[in-house]
Amino acid sequence: MKNIMEVQKEFVSRKIEREVNHRFEILNEIKMIARDIVEKEIQRHAADGLGRVNYALSSDGAMIVKHSKPFIIRRVIRWFRKITLTTVYRDSKKILKPSFGEPGQCFPLKGDNGFVEIRLSRTIIPEAITLEHVDKAMAYDRSSAPKNCRVDGWHQGYDTDIVIETGKMFLLAEFSYNLEKGNAQTFNVLDFVGSGLVNTVRFDFTSNHGNTDYTCIYRLRVHGHEPTSILMTQS
Repeated sequence: MKNIMEVQKEFVSRKIEREVNHRFEILNEIKMIARDIVEKEIQRHAADGLGRVNYALSSDGAMIVKHSKPFIIRRVIRWFRKITLTTVYRDSKKILKPSFGEPGQCFPLKGDNGFVEIRLSRTIIPEAITLEHVDKAMAYDRSSAPKNCRVDGWHQGYDTDIVIETGKMFLLAEFSYNLEKGNAQTFNVLDFVGSGLVNTVRFDFTSNHGNTDYTCIYRLRVHGHEPTSILMTQS
């Protein structure tokens, strides 16, 4: 009789355990779905806070394709020696994500001048560029912020929906990032750009605000709109 009771007890215990595990799995799935929804909404609304579509967003398909030499701290120097000049450093993706104003959530490039090339999520007619650095209320030293900047754009490759001239780079904007203004500063593209189409941009900075060792890029956004029915001769 004792053996039967033990068997029944073990059976009930395993059944309860399976049920609890199943419910935990469902709960974890719900948490993951909720987290994804919240993160997407934060990116769309709270993070940008500009009311303009950003086509340089990694979660929407934008990516870093090239950059100048990164500023590497000692603990990763050995690993970085294996990287070639064409390698895209993993932290560069931070430029295409919300930083939420946290100091250090940036991509540091070596020296006071450098560049980053970005493949946008879609082919667009560019309208403005937004450069973001850490807010002055969050960091006492912001000398690593870019100062004098330039952004060029071009269309690279063939777009099946639009026939356009490819590979021709043209100037989108030139500007200076001002530490006395807000941390996210937006600059309109030049008037003569007109309806030029781009899917790739290059951000160059020729100086920063005094840091000779490195320059921190917290976030770069590219605003514009998608073309509707444009047909141009492909060269």
